[in-house]
Amino acid sequence: MKADTPIFEARQVSLRFGGVRALTDVSFAINKGELFSIIGPNGAGKTSMVNCISGRYKPTEGKVFYKGEDITSRTPNQRATRGIGRTFQNLALFHHMTVLDNIMVGRHHLLRNNFLTGALYWFTGAQKEELAHRRDIEEIIDFLELQNVRKAVAGTLSYGVRKRVELARAMALKPDIILLDEPMAGMNLEEKEDMARYIIDLNEEFGMTVVMIEHDMGVVMDISHRVMVLDFGRKIAEGDPDEVLANEHVKRAYLGEADEVLMDEDDVREGARGEGKVA
Repeated sequence: MKADTPIFEARQVSLRFGGVRALTDVSFAINKGELFSIIGPNGAGKTSMVNCISGRYKPTEGKVFYKGEDITSRTPNQRATRGIGRTFQNLALFHHMTVLDNIMVGRHHLLRNNFLTGALYWFTGAQKEELAHRRDIEEIIDFLELQNVRKAVAGTLSYGVRKRVELARAMALKPDIILLDEPMAGMNLEEKEDMARYIIDLNEEFGMTVVMIEHDMGVVMDISHRVMVLDFGRKIAEGDPDEVLANEHVKRAYLGEADEVLMDEDDVREGARGEGKVA
């Protein structure tokens, strides 16, 4: 990949389900090392766009590129092997398995030993390979502060901790670009602050390019390098957080028409008094 080549690029991506248009002519690029957020009202097409990046959906029109390679027809497994990892809006853990085993699942594509060589565990390097992977897993567990639940069954944990376990599994993939679909949904304030810190460190210390969907605008604007806004499946803005916040199209998408005037309490009381409803 050339130095000036975006790590990911979407070119005029459209996605249809029958007569429903989820995305229409969306183009954007993400640079290596960025923390890039995709925002928009409910139903704007954010998760559909992430699904097009991860390979869960194939665009009806347009192309997607990863490190300069056209991956439009690549499967999710092939994209994961190339270094695209993700978490899901709804938790997708194996609830009957331990935290450690759930995270180890994220390493499956990195294992070089197969069924036959694995049967000769002590003689083919399978033991050495497993130990190396477990060392990497322990680093992730330490980073996300999961030491005290590493052997706990995932289904018994609180929602916020399970979110961290899912992030750990995505990290175990060793991706160059990680897709986070509402990583803070359903969390309390303290859990959100912790997750925001993990995401920043993930980007800065681990060097991963982060693509995030998140509804908490305060978090998005605080930690993102650039933001793209979707509305009804179309891109209406893209730029740094301050630039996006000042965009009139964004204000309309989130707040309604810009020229609408919201009356304060005194205005309401004055109007009601004129109608004889307030003494």
